[in-house]
Amino acid sequence: METEFESLLKSLGLEQYHKEKLSLSKILQIDEKTMTDDPGTFKSNASLYFLKKLMVVNVTARAVNPADLICDDESMTADYNFEDRFNSPNDTEVFNPLDIITALFLCSDGFVQQELALKMSMCQFSVPLLLPNCDTKQSTLMLWAMRDIVKKYRPPDLSASKAFKEERIVLSELPMISFVRLGECSLSKSEILNKLLSNPQQYHDTFVHHNMDCGDSPRKISDGLIEITWYLPCGNKNMDIFSEPVAIANLRGDIAAHETQFSFLCQTSAAVFVFSDQLESECKLLTNKNHKAKIFLVGNQQSKSFNPDVLKKIANTLNNNIIIKNKQTNDADFVKHLRTTVRSVLTNPGMKMSIEQMTDIAHELGISIDEDSPECKAGRKNADAITAEIEDTFKFKEKQFPLQGQIWKELTFLEKEEFRLRKLGSEDIENYKSNLKMKKEEQRRKQNSHDMSDFMNCFISAISSKERGYFLKWMQMNLDNLSRIKLSSLRELYKEKCKDSENKNKINEIDQQLSNSSLGVEHFFREMGQIYEASLYLPETDPSRQELQHLPKLCAQLLLDGFPLELVDGDASNIPLRWVSDVLSELNDLVSPKNKILVVTVLGVQSTGKSTLLNTMFGVQFAVSSGRCTRGAFMLLIKVSEDFKKDLNCDFVVIIDTEGLKSPELAQLDNSHEHDNELATLVVGLSDVTIINIAMENSTEMKDILQIVVHAFLRMKKVGKKPKCQFVHQNVSDVSAHEKNRRDRKLLLEQLNEMTQAAAKMEKKEENKNFTDVMEYNLDTGNCYIPGLWNGNPPMAPVNVGYSETVYELKKNIIQLLGKCESTSNNILEFREWINSLWTAVKHENFIFSFRNSLVADAYMRLCTEYNKWEWEFKKEMYTWVTNAETRIFNFGTVAAKTEISELREYLTELKSEATTELTKWETMMLENLNKYFEQAEGHVYLVERYREDFSNSIKSLRRQTESSVCDQLTAAADMKQGLKELDKFRATYIKEIENAVCALIDECRKKQVKMRDKELDESFKKMWAETLDTLSFSAQQTSNIFTSVYHQLLTNLSPKGRHACELLSKKSLHDCGLEPFKYKPKGIKEKAKKAFGLIKWTDLVKAKQEIAESIISACNDCVSDKIMRKNNYHDTHIQEILHIIDERLNKTDVYKDIEFEVSLKQHICGSAARKFQKMHEDFIQENDPYRCLQKNKDKFCEDFKDVFNERDQCQKKAEEFTDQCLKPAVEDFVYRSLGLDIVDKMLTREEFSTRMSFQYYILLDLISKSDFEIFQSYICSYEHYVKSWIADRINQRFSSESALCEFEDRHLQSCIDRINAAIKKAKAEKTDSLKTFAENICKELGDKLVISQDALDAFMVLNKADQEQFAHWLKECLGGMTEALRNNFKDITFETKLTHLRVKPQNELFNRVIGCGEQCPFCKISCDAGGEAHTEHFAALHRPKGLGRNRWDDSQKLTTDICSSAVISDKRFSCSDTKGECHPYKDYRTIYPDWDIRPDVSLEASDYWKYVMNKYNKEFAEAYDAEPADIPDSWSKITEEQAKESLKESFYIK
Repeated sequence: METEFESLLKSLGLEQYHKEKLSLSKILQIDEKTMTDDPGTFKSNASLYFLKKLMVVNVTARAVNPADLICDDESMTADYNFEDRFNSPNDTEVFNPLDIITALFLCSDGFVQQELALKMSMCQFSVPLLLPNCDTKQSTLMLWAMRDIVKKYRPPDLSASKAFKEERIVLSELPMISFVRLGECSLSKSEILNKLLSNPQQYHDTFVHHNMDCGDSPRKISDGLIEITWYLPCGNKNMDIFSEPVAIANLRGDIAAHETQFSFLCQTSAAVFVFSDQLESECKLLTNKNHKAKIFLVGNQQSKSFNPDVLKKIANTLNNNIIIKNKQTNDADFVKHLRTTVRSVLTNPGMKMSIEQMTDIAHELGISIDEDSPECKAGRKNADAITAEIEDTFKFKEKQFPLQGQIWKELTFLEKEEFRLRKLGSEDIENYKSNLKMKKEEQRRKQNSHDMSDFMNCFISAISSKERGYFLKWMQMNLDNLSRIKLSSLRELYKEKCKDSENKNKINEIDQQLSNSSLGVEHFFREMGQIYEASLYLPETDPSRQELQHLPKLCAQLLLDGFPLELVDGDASNIPLRWVSDVLSELNDLVSPKNKILVVTVLGVQSTGKSTLLNTMFGVQFAVSSGRCTRGAFMLLIKVSEDFKKDLNCDFVVIIDTEGLKSPELAQLDNSHEHDNELATLVVGLSDVTIINIAMENSTEMKDILQIVVHAFLRMKKVGKKPKCQFVHQNVSDVSAHEKNRRDRKLLLEQLNEMTQAAAKMEKKEENKNFTDVMEYNLDTGNCYIPGLWNGNPPMAPVNVGYSETVYELKKNIIQLLGKCESTSNNILEFREWINSLWTAVKHENFIFSFRNSLVADAYMRLCTEYNKWEWEFKKEMYTWVTNAETRIFNFGTVAAKTEISELREYLTELKSEATTELTKWETMMLENLNKYFEQAEGHVYLVERYREDFSNSIKSLRRQTESSVCDQLTAAADMKQGLKELDKFRATYIKEIENAVCALIDECRKKQVKMRDKELDESFKKMWAETLDTLSFSAQQTSNIFTSVYHQLLTNLSPKGRHACELLSKKSLHDCGLEPFKYKPKGIKEKAKKAFGLIKWTDLVKAKQEIAESIISACNDCVSDKIMRKNNYHDTHIQEILHIIDERLNKTDVYKDIEFEVSLKQHICGSAARKFQKMHEDFIQENDPYRCLQKNKDKFCEDFKDVFNERDQCQKKAEEFTDQCLKPAVEDFVYRSLGLDIVDKMLTREEFSTRMSFQYYILLDLISKSDFEIFQSYICSYEHYVKSWIADRINQRFSSESALCEFEDRHLQSCIDRINAAIKKAKAEKTDSLKTFAENICKELGDKLVISQDALDAFMVLNKADQEQFAHWLKECLGGMTEALRNNFKDITFETKLTHLRVKPQNELFNRVIGCGEQCPFCKISCDAGGEAHTEHFAALHRPKGLGRNRWDDSQKLTTDICSSAVISDKRFSCSDTKGECHPYKDYRTIYPDWDIRPDVSLEASDYWKYVMNKYNKEFAEAYDAEPADIPDSWSKITEEQAKESLKESFYIK
């Protein structure tokens, strides 16, 4: 049968926690109840609703019964009987608040009990001292539960000095006054107690009493409960009720039924006040001689059962300690009398005892103690073993924590100096960095030379045990107790001195003392982190290192248990990155796949109640040493319940609490401006919602702090994050604050906008004009006004209910904001990555130009990959369309024409219009794809939002370029077709004449009616041929002077360059140019250039120009060869294209340009091209000469003549002729036109061609694996040439095997055969009357796919007397033979030869794709890696030593080892032609090169690849560049090939 206790637990919904106790993680988790205010009408909600309200220290927490909240509509109907109001019983079950409290304490574990006691104490509720269990009839002394309560008060002896006493209340030796009841009592003991403890102007219900909500409800399990509260003076005589601190205990129930509890009180109290109306003359309970306490009897004369006679008998025994409320005494007077009695007891209490000292008495009386549990005892034993030895905290830290002292601070300095190079001076950058690296290693060796102290061993072993929760709590409490005395006074002194910031040295001194005296659990974890980090510098096989590998997992487990992890060490202002990273990795392993997180951060000025705010909102307690503000930043995990995960879309909420930002005056003292900026940037960058906590008292201070915050948000915008922001204004007193402060909010926003503009100017991001440009902020909902924490004067003031309610509303608002977040760090590993990248960037002075992050890089790579796919689809479609359009142009005016238009120019206009429609369609599609890409939830797309415009512009630019190219191609094709028009007309006329002559000859021969032999027929034909050709007038075809055309185009190109350029052009005939290899010979500019190039030798400049010239000549030669391969006629667009290539390449190079160089280069290229184009033109004229065409067909005509004369069947022969002469060349041409796209398609499936950065990674990886200096030199000095040949090699490797291309060739071949067969079928269905029409119909059907030679077709039609049916039959037969012949033909041709026939050159397409914009770093000449053509900013993932680009020191002629990614963060200067020879700081390089974004290396190892190469081939490079070898920094020589390859992965973010 269930007991009353079990029954109550069931009603309260707590039965599941009877055995499996309620834990902190359970009550702190975020669930649906967090967002609802309605407790519901279920009885089972009462306890959890009380708990929820108590956790946000809401003083109304005890009024939570469902009965109060039920509004029964039926009971309020119109016919409701008035009398029923007096008669209706309250039949809804309600719970006495004391039962709820008792039940919760009985169902909670030790840590929840501590939290409950602490929060109840803050609300000034009484706290359980002895907790009854009605089932076991056993009471428990709640010592552990009260251990965490710390009280601060001012006893009389400290009034004068204005000092105060702060101590853990269970250790305070205070007199205790107890109040009990014997039998029935008409006075409400608890209500009188509340009045006793309250000032008239500030009444507060410390104890639950009869007249409170549900206070009259019968108690079921709380009888026997002893509650305790404390009255603590504030030192003001007018306000203090008691000038001495006192504990007040209150026993619930009748002492007759709870003798053990009464005995306990009598032995621990200074006085016990017994309230009773019914007394027996022989009251043994009151007259027990063992009582140490004074017994006072309190009675009510107005009670019916009051008996004065009995009272007189007992009076002597109690020394007349009797207080009677007579009929004339009102409550106020009675309470005054009672107070006077208590004061008299306090003047000479007789006994003072701390709660900790009560344990012996409890044991004697058989009362159990909560601290007697084995885990608690073991935890205490382990903690005491460590803390008992500590006498001087500073000395203890110095001796036991050697790794986090000066060594760690020195390491921090070295780490930051590596990124800032402030003390570089005139030293070589890379040597300086190399020395810093060695000093770091030396510091790590120092750390490893220290053995782990015994205390650290004890600590690690204790946190590995199952009682670690208790151990850490004991540690925290013990350490707080140790440092409290010293820290409390120092803290007050610090606050006092801060008000007057004149005495700066004194403030600094106190701050240092605070830091030295502070000792918390975090110092042990900090040392643990340093021990672990130092061990990573030991060899992997070292036993010491292996023994420590479990530490991150241990810490991750503690994080899961609800303990904080220190992210930023506030003392050293650094993050132990490897330690934090490895802890988070282990945490991820522990919780995966439930590893999604959202992050809330709080930022604000020192001492504005940030930690209190977080504690009230989320119940979290950050482990900070007593008397100390949070130093650095700590993170905690809060679980999200399963039912709420779908709303928040995360498994945990991470809370980050930060050290208070210092006001500017204080910041100047210890130079902590930098630290504050670093901290703010880091935490804003990590958070999804940032709470900015502002105390209203000091608006100037607020403004300065906001400045820091605005900088942080601005930096985040650049990075791609736009966190949500919530301003919290604390200590606002007025109810109408929100409305009244609208003006203030507007003013705040104006200030924020002002600061945003100022910060944007400093960060060189001036496009940000308003605060809302950099972050999501709503003027109305983005501000929360919180009243002061205390309702009255501490220490006796409860928490202000307005504070609790407002904080709760804020919590709901923040959770709603979180629900709307597109979190940047979706999971723990990504959060880890953000910590790494943000902190690395923060270590640079200029955050915005130094931020790099693998998530951003990954998102950018994905965007580039997608864009490249769209770009290739677009190009492929347009290539196909143009090929098709050219086919239609070449078939124009022939039987294969697909249009009714008769005028070529009109047809060209139509095609151009069609092209525009096609281009617009694809442009729109790409822009839509881009928008859709940015709308998706996956892939962190918002991180690359700032590149959206670049890619949008690239799409528009691609469309413009393609449109221009398409129009040029169509115009050139139409012009060539027009040029052939006259020739075609002549040819057709001549063929017609020949055909007529042959027909006449046949008639003539047949008239002879003599059988003629072939020989005679040949003679007759020969004679007729000669006579007919004589009658035809063959005018010789005029060849054009291509040199003249080319010269005019060149002159047009150079005219805008000025008169000097045209004069230079006229000095040399184009005929004399391009005969010899180009040799750059500078004239008269040596001194000018020398001045402009401080570091580059004159000969190097000449070499650089020669290399540029050779690169451009090579590109132009490729273009010329491509034109010649097509065997078309010359067109002016050919030379225009070449001049465009030259101009584009010259614009991209930043080598000192002079007009002489440009003109001579263009003359050389154009002269050479004109010579080749002249020959191409002449070959074309000759090939298309009508006379030659006729002579070519002479034998065919002769054979046809003989066949017709002899009336032989021509079907098979004609079918073969049609197949071989008309179809086969057209099909072959089609296959070659299509193959290029297939090859590119296939190559693009390879990882190395997916993006520019991938390409760079693979080409560099290939270079290092070849270990050949000449290849490196070729890559550096002839980059484009090398890349082209590398791509060509890759294509050859892929397609050199026979089978590789067969599949594509077969596919295109088959598509042609299918189309031809369909055309034959259609032509047959049309039932034509002649074979000529039949053939023409076939050609017409194929006119948009195949270019059928008009010449071959005309020749085929001559003397064609074949039968249509038979011809069709044989034609199908011949197609099979043609297919086989072409297959064999393709097999026999080598891949290299095939490449020359392709219309789309795969190597050129791939080259254009990976070469990108072609811009090079102005310092080290590395190529730009940015995606899209029209990006506004160039960047490269990996820069290299400038010596590899021929830079050397003027005086020594040694190659330089400086790397531009290091130079841009140093105070060094540079000079070049762009600075007009003046020295310019590297830090401000963007004023000279605004389009370049040279970011510092992603890590100090990032440039290891090029350091390794330069070290390995130092002498060879020096020799090749005619310089002295560089002074290689020592650390470079230690880099292995493996490390070099690893650094490539890191730089290009390859996983």
